[in-house]
Amino acid sequence: MQLLVVYQKAKEQVFKIWTTLQPLLTVHVGLASSAKAIIILEQCGKNKGYQEMDACGFHPEGGCCMLDGPEKIESTINMKTLWKNISMEGIDIIFSRDAGRYICDYTYYTSLYYGKGRAAFIHVPPLSKSVTADFLGKALQTIILEMLKQCGEERE
Repeated sequence: MQLLVVYQKAKEQVFKIWTTLQPLLTVHVGLASSAKAIIILEQCGKNKGYQEMDACGFHPEGGCCMLDGPEKIESTINMKTLWKNISMEGIDIIFSRDAGRYICDYTYYTSLYYGKGRAAFIHVPPLSKSVTADFLGKALQTIILEMLKQCGEERE
């Protein structure tokens, strides 16, 4: 599902994912336009600091995702472990604790909130000669399969 670069629409769609589909895990993928050949595994979402305007010229009330939410929410997926266990030829994978304060982090925090931590966020570079759609798809598949292994370990 493609989310719009609009805070309120993103929040509504994430809420709908969690209430209607009730997934084991939701994985969000966002574009890190400044990254050349780097996949970034984001560990947590932050609740406050959203002052940048979205595509409709709005930002959340008080610059906040959830008025009653905690300052940050950690994913139940251990991204640092994931980062240590995965290596891919032709692309760097890094671990991050700051997804920025725009729609990506807003979406991630919202999903972590509604999903009780069972969400993940991956920033990907723009497509290029070295990072093709096929290559990126395979990389994401490898990463998501590792995430699902962690989910399986949790359930045991």
